[in-house]
Amino acid sequence: MSAGRTGVAPARALAFATIRETFEQEAFTERAFRAAAGQAGIEGRERAQAQRLAYGAVQRRGTLDAAIERLAGRSTRLLDPPVLAALRLGLYELLFADATPDHAAVDQAVELVKANGAAHAAGFVNAILRRATRERAELSAALLEDDSNPAAAAVAHSAPAWLARMWWEEQGADVARSLLAAGNEPTGVAMRVNTLRGDRDEALVKLREGGVDAATPDGGWPLGAPESIAIAGRTGALVPAMVESGELTPQSLGSAAVVEVLDPREGENVLDLCAGPGIKTGQIVARMGDRGEVISVELDPDRAAEVAGQAQRLGLRCVTVVEADATGAGAGMAPVFDRVLLDPPCSDLGALASRPDARWRKSPRAIERLVEIQERALRAAATALGPGGVLVYSTCTISRRENEERVAALLASASAGDVPPLELEDLGARAPELASPVEPRTLQLRPDRDRTTGFFIARLKRHD
Repeated sequence: MSAGRTGVAPARALAFATIRETFEQEAFTERAFRAAAGQAGIEGRERAQAQRLAYGAVQRRGTLDAAIERLAGRSTRLLDPPVLAALRLGLYELLFADATPDHAAVDQAVELVKANGAAHAAGFVNAILRRATRERAELSAALLEDDSNPAAAAVAHSAPAWLARMWWEEQGADVARSLLAAGNEPTGVAMRVNTLRGDRDEALVKLREGGVDAATPDGGWPLGAPESIAIAGRTGALVPAMVESGELTPQSLGSAAVVEVLDPREGENVLDLCAGPGIKTGQIVARMGDRGEVISVELDPDRAAEVAGQAQRLGLRCVTVVEADATGAGAGMAPVFDRVLLDPPCSDLGALASRPDARWRKSPRAIERLVEIQERALRAAATALGPGGVLVYSTCTISRRENEERVAALLASASAGDVPPLELEDLGARAPELASPVEPRTLQLRPDRDRTTGFFIARLKRHD
């Protein structure tokens, strides 16, 4: 989709094209941006500016559309696609991008509609955006300062209305507001040291000598995994180089906490279901000293290839990648695994800040479809456990249907004899500050409180 270039700065043309691809073609924002940037040959500061504008406008669509309807007096559904995209971009610059002069935001939006077949709407776009500059304080107060109820909070924090309602009901008003706000704030940056090639202290020294602000994580168990490093500020060229060499792997503290709870040991047989892209597989193998056997199961061919690529980059030998459906994988395997990790497809509601378009791709209906997959995968995982084996179930979401209710359903299946007998271990007793309010024997990490991905973690043990 052409963004048009006459009179339009390359960064804004790229952002405009990305916004349109995201909402008109249902493209993933990150992929659409990379493709358009590569085609246009935009790099450096212009690319960084374009990414901030595109990602910000996509993320803030809920607030921006409410502003458009307030200013225009009509539904956004009635606007031509290029007009709507230009207004979203222009209003994002006016309301959220302090570095942009007002006149530039308005003029560039007008040029974008002219260059993209909507010249008839140039006056309309100009009038809406100029009104926004005049009424900015009033507009911001009306849209951003009221989150007293789910509907208002959905606008203020730019979230789907159904999500605001769900969190209000499941988490309570105060936590819901905090979670919604956190969806627009970056979480902390963390890396995992490849302990097969060095230790954390050595990596910290190397990073600090290279000018990287690196430290051990502040959190207690399980957030303070011994191979994790927290990074503040810029990573520079050193961190990417250490990732490429296999010394480091980008991994959130929440993700690393899952394997901390799994606690794999040297010489064990471990099954990693829904393993792509292989981040946790690498951590599992390193924890085992690359001695034992790890079977990583992934259905998607591209993600299975990523698992294999991770193993090669990190120099792992005891991992075998199996391209298969995790919902049936356990049935075809003997119940011999000492530990099974299941991190199935989920609604990703604990990771909204990391992907600008994620919130707009979710729905209650999609969650119900995911629940069916999670249910079958959990049964397969439980079936693969050997006597005394440990199953860790994790998701990166904050959703009772996908988390606590799935654990309860699995325990009911175990009581009915449909899967081996299982006992839910009490993780909350060890980390009460992280315990789920619904099922306190499980953990629910939160991006607002813990500054990391919102993982849910449950640990069950087979007892015969």
